[in-house]
Amino acid sequence: MAYTFIARMKIFPEKEDQFITACEKLEKAVEENEKGCLYYKFYKLREENAYAVIESFENEAMDEEHQQTQHFKDIVPDLLECLDGTYIREFLDPLK
Repeated sequence: MAYTFIARMKIFPEKEDQFITACEKLEKAVEENEKGCLYYKFYKLREENAYAVIESFENEAMDEEHQQTQHFKDIVPDLLECLDGTYIREFLDPLK
């Protein structure tokens, strides 16, 4: 079973450009370097200053490896400093 979740977050409005740039860099780096990643995409939510990322990996270990990659360590600090608070993960499991 795939390890899939949505992480929702709010950002500081004045940091939107920085946040979007970091998101795009991270999406590209994951796509190019992480074969165990099934899906990795950021979205703007309809609520003001709200965003989400949907991440799906072959298994939980692949998510843990993702968090240890050099591109993750290089890009995520730029993303995190844009957050107004933290993020909330909601796990998505198949119906059957």
